[in-house]
Amino acid sequence: MRKPLTALAFDFGTRSIGLAYGQSLTGSARELDPLPAKDGKPDWDQVQRIVKEWQPQLLLVGLPLNMDGSESEFGVRARKFGQRLHGRLGLPVEYADERLSTRAAKEEARERGHRGNYANQPVDSIAARIFLEDWLRQHSTGN
Repeated sequence: MRKPLTALAFDFGTRSIGLAYGQSLTGSARELDPLPAKDGKPDWDQVQRIVKEWQPQLLLVGLPLNMDGSESEFGVRARKFGQRLHGRLGLPVEYADERLSTRAAKEEARERGHRGNYANQPVDSIAARIFLEDWLRQHSTGN
């Protein structure tokens, strides 16, 4: 049986980066406040504070693939963001397919009563939680 794993997930975006924290013991994750970003660049000091607070063993970056599985132009930027995370924090970084997480997050936000404009809603962090929970389920089987 593998040791329980803790992970911090990032849903990369140019204006906002969704965040979620989860662990493999229960396969559950929770949304954190999204990070504001300028052209995909967060406040790296804030990222370091969050990592210090939550102490994840792994960082997970959502990879926006095209529906045929090929990498999108935005996926290249998400990978670059993941490389920066690894370079700055020294933690292992993995990537998760996040193709349908944004659509599911918007549906969930609607169900929670959020209406219309999602700019001020935590849709990015809901998406991060969704793909983190999927990733945790896939990596907890066969322990």
